[in-house]
Amino acid sequence: MKTKVSPLNPIWLFLIAFATVVAAYGGKMKPLTEASFKGAGSAVELAIGLVGSMALWLGIMRVAEEAGLMQAIARAIRPVMVRLFPTVPPEHPAMSAMIMNLAANALGLGNAATPLGLKAMKELDRLNPNPGTATNAMCLFLAINTASVTLIPLEVIAVRASAGTTQPASIVLTTLIATAIGTTAAVLAAKFAARRSPDPAPVIEPTEPISDTPEDAEAIEPAVDTAPPPVLHPPSRVGQLVFGGLVLAFLGAIVQKVIRHGFGFVFSLEGFTTISNWVLPMFISGFLIYGYFRGVRVYEALTEGAKEGFEIAVRVIPFMVAIFVAIGMFRASGALELLTNLLTPVTALIGMPAEALPMALIRPLSGSGAFGFMSEIVKANPNSFLADLVCTMQGASDTTFYTLAVYFGSVAIIRTRYALPVGLFADAVSAIASVLVCRLLLPGAA
Repeated sequence: MKTKVSPLNPIWLFLIAFATVVAAYGGKMKPLTEASFKGAGSAVELAIGLVGSMALWLGIMRVAEEAGLMQAIARAIRPVMVRLFPTVPPEHPAMSAMIMNLAANALGLGNAATPLGLKAMKELDRLNPNPGTATNAMCLFLAINTASVTLIPLEVIAVRASAGTTQPASIVLTTLIATAIGTTAAVLAAKFAARRSPDPAPVIEPTEPISDTPEDAEAIEPAVDTAPPPVLHPPSRVGQLVFGGLVLAFLGAIVQKVIRHGFGFVFSLEGFTTISNWVLPMFISGFLIYGYFRGVRVYEALTEGAKEGFEIAVRVIPFMVAIFVAIGMFRASGALELLTNLLTPVTALIGMPAEALPMALIRPLSGSGAFGFMSEIVKANPNSFLADLVCTMQGASDTTFYTLAVYFGSVAIIRTRYALPVGLFADAVSAIASVLVCRLLLPGAA
């Protein structure tokens, strides 16, 4: 049977081949060669760093699952998630993992969002009747991730504050509106594509005829997950007093902070920075203490879940190497600048400054590259419309190629179907929305 080629296959090859041709004419073959090795090295370094993050957060996820917290969260927003993902059972681990991933993205917790997203992809693949082919649920989940709903872009605000911007948090509203428009476009595009391209029927391999004997009938019944529920161990009275006291002490620290600085402190720049530093420890300690009070042996559960994180992180290394090498060569060759010059007359029609176009092109390719470009613009012109625009674009979308390569690579998805076109469409909508919203709401847009 003939299978369709993944869209990433020709695009990835085009990035490398086009970069090589441009470098040959531009005399940049040496930087191109260096970029290929640097990209491969950076991918492995990032993957190794991801091992620890994956192990930690999937371990915490295991604690939350055994404590029943993930199921409770999933039930709380079931009406929305069931409509978005009708093929995913509401109580399935994939649902709770997706919810936690989307929540981490919204709060700007990138270190936690990726492990939770990879966990969600693994659980979605368990529901996949055709291994190697993306399901509609997978494509929609990836589309929402690449659109990247962001409530408060804390890292962007920190860069603006350090550069001396007069109002560092002025891009919060523009980012929220632009990312909401991009996410809506991603969901609608994915749903439209799903209607035109339903999930393929399961591929059934031919087998030998089976007799109708009771023994054979039992053999062909679908496998059912018969894993016993976790054994819970209620905490001792001493443990309840100790950890209950620590929870009260932490709440007291929060009250003390608010009293000292005033309630308005929460909505100030310093308050945003403080919250960003507190969120991760609060998540980690809160999940673990909740698990303890529910009777989970938190240390054993965390280490067991961490094993799974290590396996997933190692599995994505080849896919990260491939995408990092292609992106590095594309940028080093001068191909990005060439593409920018070609597209400038088109983007001028929507009022996008030529200086901001590289940001729109880099964002789907490289998160670190886009962040570096944004930082340079802000430091050079901290109070300019251009700085506000690139900051909004940074928070309004995510790295489509990286996300697809890593998430699909973690579960060996080769046929990505419409995931890439939908992701790139959402990126384009987010970029256009950023320009229009900034022109309408920010000063200095004329």
